Amino acid sequence: MKILVVNPNSTESMTRKIVEAAEAAASPGVTILGATAAGAPPSIEGHFDEAMSLPGLLAQVAAGEEQGVDGIVVACFDDPGIGACRELATGPVLGICEAAVKAASILATSFSVVTTLPRAVPVIEHLIHGYGLSHQCRRVRSAAIPVLALEEEGSDARQKIRAEIQRAVEEDHCEAVVLGCAGMADLTTWLSQETGIPVIDGVSAATRMIEALAGCGLQTSKINAYAHPNRK
Repeated sequence: MKILVVNPNSTESMTRKIVEAAEAAASPGVTILGATAAGAPPSIEGHFDEAMSLPGLLAQVAAGEEQGVDGIVVACFDDPGIGACRELATGPVLGICEAAVKAASILATSFSVVTTLPRAVPVIEHLIHGYGLSHQCRRVRSAAIPVLALEEEGSDARQKIRAEIQRAVEEDHCEAVVLGCAGMADLTTWLSQETGIPVIDGVSAATRMIEALAGCGLQTSKINAYAHPNRK
């Protein structure tokens, strides 16, 4: 089985981190193919960045189809272009926000999300509402850090994330925490140990969910909404 994991921004170091998280989650015999969206912004922080990332993301999805991948993970917590990716893809496609919050809804009766900048909060709240999980999400929190701070050596980003998770436990009384950025994937085990609460990374969750769906022989429906794009 081959799973394509696409980083919709153009930062290669983040792609490597994302691929490592996916490989750690995948079963033996599953090949993880990593890809970076060429020409996209270095980070996705808001609606404009998300829109600018789509051509590179869709190009990688199309390339994955040519390689015969069995499923695709879109590794940005804004779940950019998921509908368009599903139109292009044969196998299942999953964004890491949808994967993480649905995993959290199974593992706990309530969860909070800890993301990067404050401007990401309304975007994630909108996604969670669309996924039907607003009743279980206690709060979407910002650690007030730029996405690229997660790539900087010596940055205090990880300490700020840990502190925000601890505030979520104390103030939100949540039972699990979801990491609201693919760039946090490598912190999952450490944060779980440090905070004593289940900490869920969407890259790992999405990889395993895609593996399960593809393993069941399931593909994206091509009736109506996710039909292949019309030729024009």
